[in-house]
Amino acid sequence: MKKIQIINGPNLNLLGKREPAVYGSTAFETYLAELRGGYPECEISYYQSNIEGELINKIQETGFDYDGIILNAGAYTHTSIALHDAIKGVNTPVVEVHISNVHAREAFRHVSMISAACRGVILGFGLDSYRLAIESFL
Repeated sequence: MKKIQIINGPNLNLLGKREPAVYGSTAFETYLAELRGGYPECEISYYQSNIEGELINKIQETGFDYDGIILNAGAYTHTSIALHDAIKGVNTPVVEVHISNVHAREAFRHVSMISAACRGVILGFGLDSYRLAIESFL
């Protein structure tokens, strides 16, 4: 059984409520149940925090024992060298995901501090970006 860790960063706890025109109207917990049902061959763990250090701790905690990490670092994507270093410091491959197409948004969202440390980047497919990331590990 593949072990996949999903890590969501700041403000992603508000999915379903926050800017539905950008992020949709589905709560992540609802979508997570669909993901788990669609991938019975995977053990999908979920973690969300608004605190950068807690995201780093979770990467370090799971980054040696899991088959893949799916990371939506939210706004920390564009600012966190510490997340980049945490990803580089573990063995587990990390796929960066974004619900929206960040390149079609504000200019400050066009630069990712973590992409170079990740196996790949999936963005712009709504919540389906997470499913595509799971597929990349299978």
